[in-house]
Amino acid sequence: MITLANALMRAARAGLSRMDAQWLLLHLLGRPLHDRAWLLTHDQDTLPADAEQALAPLLLRAAGGEPVGYLVGSQAFFGLELQVDARVLLPRPDTETLVRWALDLLPHRPDVQALDLGTGSGAVALAIQHQRPDARVTATDASVDALAVARANATRLGLPVQFLHGDWFMPVSGQFDVIAANPPYISDDDPHLAGLTHEPMSALTAGPDGLADLRRIVGGAPAHLRPGAWLVMEHGHDQAEAVRTLLGTAGFQQVASRRDLAGTERCTGGRWPTT
Repeated sequence: MITLANALMRAARAGLSRMDAQWLLLHLLGRPLHDRAWLLTHDQDTLPADAEQALAPLLLRAAGGEPVGYLVGSQAFFGLELQVDARVLLPRPDTETLVRWALDLLPHRPDVQALDLGTGSGAVALAIQHQRPDARVTATDASVDALAVARANATRLGLPVQFLHGDWFMPVSGQFDVIAANPPYISDDDPHLAGLTHEPMSALTAGPDGLADLRRIVGGAPAHLRPGAWLVMEHGHDQAEAVRTLLGTAGFQQVASRRDLAGTERCTGGRWPTT
């Protein structure tokens, strides 16, 4: 039998950060994942035998580089607790920049519509729907597996997002006030891919320069934007200038970029002309 403090030390030796170690331990104890203060006041409590038994294989997976979100099966995003597994990318805090921008741009009127392309776990679409229950939110993904995760999250959260199966705009009809997209944007030979082997490669890579899917989205968006509507996209840390060029060349106006919490230009968007 070990104490909770000993369990946290074991997790640290497996390579987990203190926050991730606490998150994993709370999961094993069946406590809310935000209840880290409880751990601090109970660090000398004994870890139950069943939790100790479950800890060892999870730490082996963590030592192999598997993200803690997959170990516990959930990830917090924009105030929502999303269920996740290896069928989808883990939602990143940086992507909350995209959600905030989309919400800033979404008009306040009865028939407002938003589209999320490549929804994965449903994170962006569900966050928008949660903040704007009056909006009609649609989301697409080419992966049947990803849509199964997204639909399960929507059902559990009680959020009426419409999910469509297909590649980018393929299953979509009609026009929208805001289109948001967090597509694959890592180049095929990026050395950082070695650290992302537990996540689906199809949701990460996009050709030799990482811009292949961003180009397709920019090219397809005008047919699905109302006059004066916006397209906003997440991209790599060094791609903002290239994406601004794509949007400007395609005829978008008011092209701009927004920075994430680290100060990196993380999202770029533009407004489709009114005439």
